[in-house]
Amino acid sequence: MLAYILRRIALMVPTIFGIMLITFVIVQFAPGGPVERVLAQLQGQNDAGLSRVTGGAGDLGGGMASRGGESSSRYRGAQGLDPAFIAKLEKQFGFDKPAPERFAKMLWDYVRFDFGNSYFRDVSVLQLIRERLPVSISLGLWMTLLSYAISIPLGIRKAVKEGSRFDLWTSGVVIVGYAVPSFLFGILLIILFAGGSFFQWFPIRGLTSENFDSLSLWGKAVDYAWHMVLPLTALVLGAFATSTLLTKNSFLDEIRKQYVLTARMKGLTERRVLYGHVFRNAMLIVVAGFPGAFIAAFFTGSLLIETIFTLDGLGLLSFSAIVGRDYPIVFATLYIFSLLGLAVNLLSDLIYTWIDPRIDFSSRAN
Repeated sequence: MLAYILRRIALMVPTIFGIMLITFVIVQFAPGGPVERVLAQLQGQNDAGLSRVTGGAGDLGGGMASRGGESSSRYRGAQGLDPAFIAKLEKQFGFDKPAPERFAKMLWDYVRFDFGNSYFRDVSVLQLIRERLPVSISLGLWMTLLSYAISIPLGIRKAVKEGSRFDLWTSGVVIVGYAVPSFLFGILLIILFAGGSFFQWFPIRGLTSENFDSLSLWGKAVDYAWHMVLPLTALVLGAFATSTLLTKNSFLDEIRKQYVLTARMKGLTERRVLYGHVFRNAMLIVVAGFPGAFIAAFFTGSLLIETIFTLDGLGLLSFSAIVGRDYPIVFATLYIFSLLGLAVNLLSDLIYTWIDPRIDFSSRAN
C-alpha cells in the first residue's frame, strides 16, 4: 500500500502541471486581461477601483500626460497612449517576459507556495486566501458531513422499507431537494427567518458577530452555530438528495444478491445482515462520490450561498478574480483546489480499503 500511495503522489506532479499549463494557455488567448482593464479604467469606461490601480502602479498615471500619435500596442483601448506607459503596465503585471518564462517562474513559485500579490488589491494572495479559508472550510466541511450524516441512514432506511409509505413521502422530499437549487432555498430561508418578510431569528452576514472576541468559549460556539444555521441548511437541502438516492440504490442492488439470501437462511439477524455484510459492499459506490461532493461543496457549490449570505469565502474570491482578471488569485486558487482534489481522491482510495480490506490497489497497480 505504501508503494501505491507513493506512486499516486508522484502522479500528482504531471497532473498539476497539465492543469496549470492548460489554464495558462487559455488565459493567454482570453480577451480583456489586466492591462486592458487598467486601460479601460484610465479611459473612463470604468472608474471603480481606479485609485487602487493607479496607486499600486506608482508613477504609471503620469503616462497619461504623454498622448501623442497612435500606439501600435496590441491592447484594446491603448490608442493615443504613450507606448512607454503601456510598457510600464506590462512590466508591472509581468507581461514584459515571454509566456514560457512566465509559466516556468509561476510553477517554481507555486512549488514553494509563493503566490505573489494580487494585481488590484495591493495585498498578498496568500493573505487573501488565509482570510477566506475559514469560511470555505466551514461551509464545505460541515455541509459534506451533515449531508452524508442524513443521506446514508435515510438511504438505508428507504432501501429496507422500499415501496412503503415512508419510502414514498421521503422520495417526495428528496425530489424537491434535488430539483430546487440551494440558492433558492437560501433566499426562501432569508425571507422566512432572516428579516425578509416574517421572522428575524438569524443573521445573514458573516460567520461571527462583531462582539465575537469578547464572548466566552461557549458563547463563541453558539454565535458561530447561529450564523451557520441558514447557509448550511440551504446547502444541505440542495445536496443530500443525490447521495440519498445513491445509497438507496446501492443497498437495493446488494440486498437482492445471493449472498444476502444465504446469510438470512443461516439465521443471521437483519441488522447483522445489513451492517455486517451489505454495508461494506454497498458503501463503496457512496464513498466514490465523496471527493467530488467535498470539492463541489468547498468551492462551486457554495459560491451563490456565499453571495446571498455575504460570506467572503474562496468561491466568491475566485469568481471575483476571474471576472476582474486578477490572475494571481485565479491561478493560486486553481492550484490549491487541484492539490486538494487529488489529495481527497487518494484519501477516498484509502477509505475503500478501510471499508473493504479485500480491495488491494497496490496489487492492481502491478
